[in-house]
Amino acid sequence: MRIDAHQHFWQLAARNGAWPPPELAPIHRDFHPADLTALLAENGVAATVLVQSMPDEADTRYMLDLADRHSFIGAVVGWTDLKAADAPARIAALAAHPKLRGLRPMLQDLDDDRWIDDPALAPAADAMLRHGLRFDALVLPRHLPALLAFACRHPDLPIVIDHAAKPAMDGAPHAQWRDDMNKLAALPQVECKLSGMVTEIGSEWTVEHLRPYAHHVLQAFGPERVMWGSDWPVLTLAAGYAAWLDASEALLAHLNEAQRAAVFGLNARRFYRID
Repeated sequence: MRIDAHQHFWQLAARNGAWPPPELAPIHRDFHPADLTALLAENGVAATVLVQSMPDEADTRYMLDLADRHSFIGAVVGWTDLKAADAPARIAALAAHPKLRGLRPMLQDLDDDRWIDDPALAPAADAMLRHGLRFDALVLPRHLPALLAFACRHPDLPIVIDHAAKPAMDGAPHAQWRDDMNKLAALPQVECKLSGMVTEIGSEWTVEHLRPYAHHVLQAFGPERVMWGSDWPVLTLAAGYAAWLDASEALLAHLNEAQRAAVFGLNARRFYRID
């Protein structure tokens, strides 16, 4: 069962000028389930994880409504203000929907790089645990030390790092990124998505350019804690769906069949509790 652990839908009219901007012309339009279903069928993908792209509960409710109407959406990762005084109640209300499986603060867009390293998040983290939710970490390399502190403070909360933390892919992997990822990988509740890599490079990407980054993620976390995702439609800024899937298969070719099955679907199924 192949699962895409990271994809998006959006409606520009509901975004009030939020990202994506007009200059990103290929993705500056609406993206609906009908735009993705054929790609999933063509590439043997049975289910997806639909991930938020706006810090707005209305966007989360929109995604949950889509999940009610489209069975291929196996899980939804939404948003709420995790530092709000009523965060536990907000989390409980969203978690009442059976396909809400995670929450994601948009850490990469916040002014405070250490926003996540704050004891004030404890009530929200405890509520997430009570409702069986996962924490998606949308971070850049500079956020990894604060994410480590958060993960150590909440050792029972399942966490997944989106897009391998978007390292600067300008040659060999930077030592600081490797070291910070190793420290997070040492915590058994932390996992990582093999996603979003080609858009960090652009349309000139090659498999060999990606290989040292994918290798380090697999070496640090092990195939049992890495999950494949497309980051569609953001992916289309640099590659087609099939091209990224083919590249991923090349990056995982050294693994055995069971390990590849884990990365391409079983890990996401377990982590997000997809039926």
